[in-house]
Amino acid sequence: ATLLISTACLGGTACVVTGQPFDTAKVKMQTFPNMYKGLVDCFVKTYKQVGLRGFYKGTTPALVANIAENSVLFMCYGFCQQIVRRIVGVDRKTKLSDLQNAAAGSFASAFATLVLCPTELVKCRLQAMHEMQLSGKIIQGHNTVWSVVKGVIQKDGPLGFYRGLSSTLLREVPGYFFFFGGYELSRTFFASGRSKDELGPIPLLLSGGFGGSCLWIAVYPVDCVKSRIQVLSMAGKQAGFMGTFVAVVRTEGVLALYSGLTPTMIRAFVANGALFLAYEYSRKLMMKQIDS
Repeated sequence: ATLLISTACLGGTACVVTGQPFDTAKVKMQTFPNMYKGLVDCFVKTYKQVGLRGFYKGTTPALVANIAENSVLFMCYGFCQQIVRRIVGVDRKTKLSDLQNAAAGSFASAFATLVLCPTELVKCRLQAMHEMQLSGKIIQGHNTVWSVVKGVIQKDGPLGFYRGLSSTLLREVPGYFFFFGGYELSRTFFASGRSKDELGPIPLLLSGGFGGSCLWIAVYPVDCVKSRIQVLSMAGKQAGFMGTFVAVVRTEGVLALYSGLTPTMIRAFVANGALFLAYEYSRKLMMKQIDS
């Protein structure tokens, strides 16, 4: 458990430091698609209006969210693999199929959602605070993590941190089925009949990147709706998942649900490749310690 948490910390830090500008662009473009023509336009406008620091708004909660989610996810992943083994009636040491591993990852993501939702809400609000002020939806924004946290508590109480929980669950549970499924399928492809444990760093990086790409392609519209609910609820009561989804499709068209997909795919491939590489090597180290 300690090794997995250490992996989550290292992987989470690397993911956020390298991927935060792309994640910020994603949230801005998802919530206010009419303000930006594309990724380059979003980067240029953000830099001109706010400067380099504008790309790193919400970094602290993003780091907490990433570490917390990956710690719970990978700790529960092993536990959920054992549950799947019991369901299918095989020995606890039996290797699972790619499909069974995907199901275990999907189960594990439900637990990770509970720690992810509050931190992601704070992150998204900080990332889109400038746009909320520009659009006139709020007069004065909160510019620090603590001010956002205090604002949520004062306005909605502790349960306010779970706005968008149903959307987060709708994204995480099917998304992580494709995440772990894509990763395992890719590893099977690179192994070509050999043991997956023999794969080197390049195949692991590519497999992790492929798994991350599968996740976002599968659930991106759900994530777009989640971002809108979490950000726009600053200005008042927001409709639920179905209400927001229908409103976006009716007024802006289906393509609005894919605003910000480009920076997401760039970030997903690089960040998840690094994450799985760290996970596999720490898992091997842990197994060696157990064997010795």
